[in-house]
Amino acid sequence: MNEILTQEKSIYIQIREMIENDILRDVLLEEERVPSTNELAKLYAINPATAAKGINLLVDEGILYKKRGIGMFVTTGAKMKIMEKRKESFYDNYVKGLLAEAASLGITKKELVAMIEREK
Repeated sequence: MNEILTQEKSIYIQIREMIENDILRDVLLEEERVPSTNELAKLYAINPATAAKGINLLVDEGILYKKRGIGMFVTTGAKMKIMEKRKESFYDNYVKGLLAEAASLGITKKELVAMIEREK
């Protein structure tokens, strides 16, 4: 969790994404404790409620779960859930637009695949 918060998007969303990134990079492993809202607040000089909002998004998505009196932990299967969510997002945010632009330029699927496979 050495990333820097930016003004580009809400801080709680950035907290969620940082934890997701740490799970994807195996910095945080399944069934491992994640930093508390107070630890996150201190680390990033933010309000604990803001950190909690980011953590709660991950709880709602089934990425984290709470062990009463101990803290928040990464759910078994969390890495796969994040990967699937991000793949779907990648498709929606990049591939659909790519296909639409290719179609408007008359680029066939075969040509598009060849472009993707081309090494520079």
